[in-house]
This record gives sequence, C-alpha cells and structure tokens, in this order.
Amino acid sequence: MKILVTGGCGFIGSHIVDAYVEQGHEVYVVDDLSTGSIANLNPAAKVYEMDINADIESLFAETTYDLINHHAAQINVRTSVDDPIFDARVNILGTVNLLKAAVAHGVKRFIFASSGGAVYGEPEDYPISESAPLNPSSPYGVSKVAAEAYIRMYGRLFGMDYIILRYSNVYGPRQIFKSEAGVISIFADCILRDDTCKIFGDGKQTRDYVYVADVVQANLLALKSTSDTFNIGTGIETSVNDLIDIFSDLLGRDVTHSHIDPRQGEVLRNVLDVRRVFSQIHWQPRVGIKDGIVKTFEYFKKVSRS
Repeated sequence: MKILVTGGCGFIGSHIVDAYVEQGHEVYVVDDLSTGSIANLNPAAKVYEMDINADIESLFAETTYDLINHHAAQINVRTSVDDPIFDARVNILGTVNLLKAAVAHGVKRFIFASSGGAVYGEPEDYPISESAPLNPSSPYGVSKVAAEAYIRMYGRLFGMDYIILRYSNVYGPRQIFKSEAGVISIFADCILRDDTCKIFGDGKQTRDYVYVADVVQANLLALKSTSDTFNIGTGIETSVNDLIDIFSDLLGRDVTHSHIDPRQGEVLRNVLDVRRVFSQIHWQPRVGIKDGIVKTFEYFKKVSRS
C-alpha cells in the first residue's frame, strides 16, 4: 500500500514508518520537525516538511494514498492549558484538514493515535474500558475527543474505514526526554547525567506503561481491522515509585531522587482494559515493564555516548 504517516519523524511515528517499510509498503511522511527529528526517518520513506494545517491537498496531486496514519499532534498537557487555541488548531483543525483531503481523494482507511489517559479523565471504574464516559480534564484531552468524533463522523458519512487507537503511556527508544509524558526517558536522562530524579507528589500515582514496539504491532494489525476504537495498554498499573525501584534494580544501586510539589490537576490513576483489542484483532502487549526499561536505558546510554 501507499501510506501517508503524519508525525513520521517523531518518537512513535518513526517506529511505525520503519515497520511499514519493512512490510514492503510505500511510505510517505508529513512532519514539521517541531518535535520530531529527521535522524529518526527511515531512508526508504519520502518526507514532506510541512504542518498538517498547511496545503495537505497538494500532496495528493502527485500520489494517491491508500491509508493515512495520523500521529502528528500537540501532546503537551501544560501547553494545551496555556494555549488551548494552539492545541485545538493542531489537534482538531489539523485532523479535519487531513480528513477532508482523505475523503476528496478516495483514501480507504484512517488510523488515528488518540490518548487512553487524556480522553477518560478520572473515571469511576478501573481498568478503563473503551465504553467508559469521555470526561477529559485538559484542553489536550478535549481536542483528542473532538478529533475522534470528527473521524467517526467522516467514517459514517463517506464510508471510510477508521481505527482509533487510545494509547496509554508509551515509552521506548527515540522518546524525547523533555516531554512531560516521558517519565521513563526523563529518569534515564537524569541517571546518565548523575542528576536527581524529581518525583511530583508522593510518587504513588500510577500509569499503564506500554513499550513502543507493542504499539507498532497494534498499528500493523490496524491495517486490516474493521472500523473500531481500541485501548492500547498493558492492563497493569505501575507507580512512579515503582519506576525508581526498577531503575535501582537495573543499576544495582539506589537511584538518587527527591519529591517535589504535586502537579495541579494531575490524574492519579490510569490503567486500560485491553480485552476488546485482544478479542477483535488479537493484539496483546509482549514487552514487560522491566524488559522495556532495560531496552530504553540501553538506547539512551548509546545516544549519550555518540
């Protein structure tokens, strides 16, 4: 297939591009390089350095795409609070811009990277299923919910297949350690610089950490799935304190850390129910948190030496 990947120079997107290329697909990438890096790009993919709110239609003048995999996004919750208009412009209007072009040019399938943390907010029941109420607690979460609604509407109106993947906390090689969601990469960077790992609050807040290679596998299976929405996580809660313990075990010494004031409005628990994706497309996570942290730390050690 001819596949257009937005955000294909970024952390998750670049791994997906690698996998699509390996499967023999013809891959094209749109990325404005605001957070992604050209160093992540697979040399077999063709890249267009542009914003998803730009003249996306121009890309279809020379290529007919079978599928769009949409990973370009504004992902920082704090940025969304400080500048909700920017967040909405990227995450909502950028998605609509892509959907318009997709329908106009006969794209058959649309895969969308949503957030399994931000769209649910603080639910009553755990693990969180796809049928849980959508109650976002940040403009970022609102923009993801709105983008999902547009995708479903376009699917109904124009008969385009869509797959919405609600990720839990993705981690692994190529993650930007400056990202607020990348606590594992942040800790790895701090350790390699002999700096203190800072923990917001008491460190008991939990997340569902899923390794990037498992996320890539979900995007491969999504190539053939019927229209649906899936949580992509592990179903396992891991606290920030647990992460410090895992790093300490890995290093054979106590990791230097300190506790600072909690972040206002931070979700205290998040863990996803992934039974639907297993039953529908037979996806399941294969990399455990300890093995994933080892792989991630080895990557950051290698990068720090280069």
